[in-house]
Amino acid sequence: MTSWVGRTAAEIAAAVREKQATPREVVAEHLARIERLDGRVGAFRVVRAEAALAEADEVGSRADLAELPLAGVPVAVKDNLAVRGESNRLGSAATPDTPADQDHVTVARLRAAGAVVVGLTNVPELCVFGTTEGVHGTARNPWDTSRTAGGSSGGSAAAVAAGMVPIALGNDGMGSLRIPAANCGLVTIKPGTGVVPAGISDGDWFGMSENGPLATTVEDARLMLSVIAGTEAVRPDAPGTLKIAVSLRSPLAGVAISKPYTTATREAAGLLIKAGHQVRRADPPYPMSLSLTSLAHWTAGTAVDAEGLDPRRLARRTRVHAAVGRRFLRQVRGGESREQLRRRLEPFFAEYDVLLTPALARRSPKSGPWHERGWLRNIMANTTYSPLTPPWNLTGRPAMSIPFGTLPSGAPCAIQLVGRPGAEADLLALAERIEAQHPWRRTAPLD
Repeated sequence: MTSWVGRTAAEIAAAVREKQATPREVVAEHLARIERLDGRVGAFRVVRAEAALAEADEVGSRADLAELPLAGVPVAVKDNLAVRGESNRLGSAATPDTPADQDHVTVARLRAAGAVVVGLTNVPELCVFGTTEGVHGTARNPWDTSRTAGGSSGGSAAAVAAGMVPIALGNDGMGSLRIPAANCGLVTIKPGTGVVPAGISDGDWFGMSENGPLATTVEDARLMLSVIAGTEAVRPDAPGTLKIAVSLRSPLAGVAISKPYTTATREAAGLLIKAGHQVRRADPPYPMSLSLTSLAHWTAGTAVDAEGLDPRRLARRTRVHAAVGRRFLRQVRGGESREQLRRRLEPFFAEYDVLLTPALARRSPKSGPWHERGWLRNIMANTTYSPLTPPWNLTGRPAMSIPFGTLPSGAPCAIQLVGRPGAEADLLALAERIEAQHPWRRTAPLD
């Protein structure tokens, strides 16, 4: 009997379209894996076992089955996007347990393409932090369950890395796709502004948050991005020779990048040189004020999201984060600091097509009750391990994380690619070239 667990979304969809498998068979096998492994991983807040099997049967009876790009593919959805009939809890006890009457547009597009939603995944409260834990569960890195999966799309990343689903939907406001993808050995792309419908909480964190895919291959990331973007613009055309800048410098002053991540970035640069691209060391002109700009936007987004919620039911770190953010709201809503940062970085990206950096500064923190710890301790833990992602939300540029190399523990290491607005296809093509020359192990060895 053919096993569909561990197969890519593209492989599963092709098999279902060609009647080599039914959506029910595929979904049932993944649900069994979730039941067996999620007690160790903590990826899901809700598993929709009965509903998912019913949806799988509906997909199998569709007249257009042979044309569906994600026919019968199980998908997990981050618990801040509406799934019809399910509540969105955002990792909190303060949010209402009220079922959504309709799907978020990205979820609707996934379902229209033949995907089956098997569950909603764990997030840190209000999707604030780069570790995922709280009243609804703790998401651990399947490659090293003593470590956090990252955040805030930590549950979605853990589900894919554990082989519980081939792809998952998440979003990224200051790194919330790229951080857990880097921890868990996955491919992700935070698209640039306007490529994928956002509609994430109240105001998309001032337009910084973007929805995107989590996958084990570049092909699956491209496929899923095309579906949720509603376009074929991310086609697999190879770019010509690109000018690529390599930077090993942290955007935030005083944060050092550890050796595994700098080594991975240098090795990836060497691979791109052999592929014929023009590669040189060059650091973007990050301003000294970037730390404050990042903190202001990070906290102000939480201040908006916490409005109307009972503060007594929020964790202390969330209450403090929101209180700090309220002081920055007027400044952040003006948008001046983001515009200044965009203008400052424009000449750099006029000279270079792509920026290559480490994805993280160091491995993720140990898994634990971070939601019960103090605000400053959380801020320091997040900042020192993930300083490289926020600038590209602040400026709206597309950015990818892809696996490259391993950490001393055996868990995956990762690099980041950043492009000009509209360069999603170029980033995906570069990532695919890296994948072909330097393939990675796709699923954590949990069995």
